[in-house]
Amino acid sequence: MTTVSWVTAFLDLPAHAHEAGTRFWSAVTGYAVSSPRGLDAEFTSLLPPHGDPYLKLQRTGSDGDAAPAVHLDLHVASVDDSTSRAERLGAEVVHRSEHGYVVLRSPGGFVFCFVDEPLVERPAPTRWPQQHESIVDQVCLDIPAAGYEVECAFWSGLTGWQQRRSVNRPEFRHLTRPDAIPVRLLLQRLEEPGPAPVSGHLDLACDDRPTEVGRHVGLGAVIVADPGGGWTVLRDPAGALYCITDRDPRWGLRS
Repeated sequence: MTTVSWVTAFLDLPAHAHEAGTRFWSAVTGYAVSSPRGLDAEFTSLLPPHGDPYLKLQRTGSDGDAAPAVHLDLHVASVDDSTSRAERLGAEVVHRSEHGYVVLRSPGGFVFCFVDEPLVERPAPTRWPQQHESIVDQVCLDIPAAGYEVECAFWSGLTGWQQRRSVNRPEFRHLTRPDAIPVRLLLQRLEEPGPAPVSGHLDLACDDRPTEVGRHVGLGAVIVADPGGGWTVLRDPAGALYCITDRDPRWGLRS
């Protein structure tokens, strides 16, 4: 079984939106931006004041029509062993880097990487001057209906984390992460049958959603929808959709 010791959420931002997106997510989280790294200085990390980094940004190509995206880095003890297991479960290898990481696609087309960077300390939520707390702690995989069961089985089998169904919302399941893992995986079944590839978006947990939404709007986000059920959908200045939810920022569960 693949033993996942850490999950990093990557925001892949096209060049024209990278600066605005980086500035926004640094302000939203309260995290500093690291020095750039990579052959083209395309990678940065958001550095929490305490704990290890789990949110990173990548500047992608300069195509003006490119949209922001999200991918995951799964931190494992053996990249080769984990890659072999992922292939047996239905993943496709996209790229094997000379730097030791492997890029793959899930059966539904969601991009993720295996890396061997050891990180251990999960950051606590940020407490804001308005006296509430929030944290980016979830990636929601948006899965077309036709491939939903296959994709859910893949991610549960790959991580070894048990699926939990929502009592009130049958279109949602989540994987029960170990306590030390900073990013939870939510699996959302879309109404569309496909064949669009699986995509992803970030979710925040907070203990005062109206105040947190107002803070984001003040930083440049736009409210897209408030469908009820405990979350608000927004668009960041880089064009990426994300959600603010009523989940407990300490435990990730519904308050």
